[in-house]
Amino acid sequence: MEKNTLDHPGLRSSDGVRALVTGADGFIGSHLVEMLVSRGYSVRALAQYNSFNHWGWLEDVACKDAIEVVAGDIRDAHFCRHMMKDVDVVFHLAALIAIPYSYIAPDSYVDTNVRGTLNVCQAALDAGVKRVIHTSTSEVYGTARYVPIDEKHPLQPQSPYSASKIGADAIAQSFQNSFSLPLTVARPFNT
Repeated sequence: MEKNTLDHPGLRSSDGVRALVTGADGFIGSHLVEMLVSRGYSVRALAQYNSFNHWGWLEDVACKDAIEVVAGDIRDAHFCRHMMKDVDVVFHLAALIAIPYSYIAPDSYVDTNVRGTLNVCQAALDAGVKRVIHTSTSEVYGTARYVPIDEKHPLQPQSPYSASKIGADAIAQSFQNSFSLPLTVARPFNT
């Protein structure tokens, strides 16, 4: 895994680079969209479809007129193939994240986080995307066995949510190992 994904060959110049951000309607995704636009990227932003046609956090971004917003669902493989058209780099942030709800509806977490990641990776591979940045979570490490936590720390699924993110990471990494999909896994922490 590379340390600075945006400096990857082929992505250094943002001129003409089309970025897809899944989960763009979330807090982190919307700020990522703003940063990419400020660096000159052409951005396609995925907002999860809802009957209110509401774009979540994207509703408040200053660059609304500079982005292409698509409404859909990463659980739909056909939709994923459609949204991947003409994309150079994918920032995959879409996920179900509420840990308490994962105890009530674990199947929803597997469908979205694992199956959705499978759909995104397969569509990216088929479309010849230059790089996928898959967003994981520090929750995959569970309770720290040592600090600072590094990439060698054992994974400990302590909730259905963390288990689904471990599964999503494994699916994404399998596409790198099996099909040479250019992939970076990011595991942000709340500290």
